[in-house]
Amino acid sequence: MVVKLLHEKGLKTEHAYTATFASIGLSVITWYGSLKGEPAGTARADRWGIFVGEWAPAFFALGLALANYERDHAPTTPPPTERTPARE
Repeated sequence: MVVKLLHEKGLKTEHAYTATFASIGLSVITWYGSLKGEPAGTARADRWGIFVGEWAPAFFALGLALANYERDHAPTTPPPTERTPARE
């Protein structure tokens, strides 16, 4: 299972969600950069923005899958035991 492997390698839910928001920002940056930097104009800039923008749902889905995995496979800890004060 891919999600299990990614979790074992250290990827957490927060990492995937951070990548989601970063890809949204990167989408805007690539669109604007392509719009200003390439002679091809708006059509190519739109394609670059859409291409990078499609990463966000994939990262979000990965974050959800990791969240479910972490919830279902969380290590169980025994309930804390009550300690009685020591007698002097």
